[in-house]
Amino acid sequence: MNVKTRVTDLLNIEYPIIQGGLAYLAYSDLAAAVSNAGGLGQLTAMTLKAPEDLRREIKRVRSLTNKPFGVNFAIGQHGRSYEHMLQVAIDEMVPVISVTGGNPKDVLDRLKGHDIKTLVLVAAKRQAIKAEELGADAVMVVGQEGGGHLGRNDSGTFVLTPEVVDSVSIPVISSGGIVDGSGLMAALSLGADGIEMGTRFICTKECVDAHENYKQAILDADENSTVVIKRSLGAPARVLKNSWTEKILEIEKLGQGYESLKNYISGEANKQFIYEGNAESGFGWASQASVRINDIPTVKELFDSMLREAEEIAAKWR
Repeated sequence: MNVKTRVTDLLNIEYPIIQGGLAYLAYSDLAAAVSNAGGLGQLTAMTLKAPEDLRREIKRVRSLTNKPFGVNFAIGQHGRSYEHMLQVAIDEMVPVISVTGGNPKDVLDRLKGHDIKTLVLVAAKRQAIKAEELGADAVMVVGQEGGGHLGRNDSGTFVLTPEVVDSVSIPVISSGGIVDGSGLMAALSLGADGIEMGTRFICTKECVDAHENYKQAILDADENSTVVIKRSLGAPARVLKNSWTEKILEIEKLGQGYESLKNYISGEANKQFIYEGNAESGFGWASQASVRINDIPTVKELFDSMLREAEEIAAKWR
């Protein structure tokens, strides 16, 4: 199926499908597979230990694909400065940089004058307008259905997408609760120029760092299998429901604050589940749309399936 949009033109990709910056998981095998399949694969910068680790990952992606790829900077979520990591991405002249989890102004200012396309994740219309004013090339708008960190309001993807489309002139990429060809077509029908998916790419063969127990938990999920944690900290985020997240919610309900929560919501607790498969001693991010994920294909097989479904939908509309 030929799906040309402003996003495919902007990023020089075949299909308007972008892989999210999955913390601790979005590394070279996955990023290269997504780019080779015609989308935009991304590396996650801020869960790497040092700038040289990012440089190695960038070089490895380039050894696996000659297609465009991106580097994601979750600038407000890991308690670390990002300047040295960002300099590596600039030095390596990566094609795309995306910014999530914080005010993108400093990053966008640093990238001015460089031939690097910029994407900014937003969760509200006013954030999208501000990102455009700051010079972002496109915005990714995430609805409440998404996995991982969300906006502070409960607005869903179907509401946010057209609101943002009507408010900015730059391309809009829809994110949150999208896992298949019908989600792609729904986003395009709402005026978006593309989609970003996170959880769906966890359940692919090339997401090699994700433990099979984590993948299986996503496959087993129903529409009630996720919850939102960290609301009390002003940083809501959607995770798979388990005994660990129940502890988090109980601490939040009691109003015990960050000090009581920090060990439960740490990167180490996240890795206990996603790397080690220990569902009772950690947590894993996941979208409400996990209920729609039923297999673990290669990325190429996933793209083929999505585009086939999109073509079938398009045929019904003709």
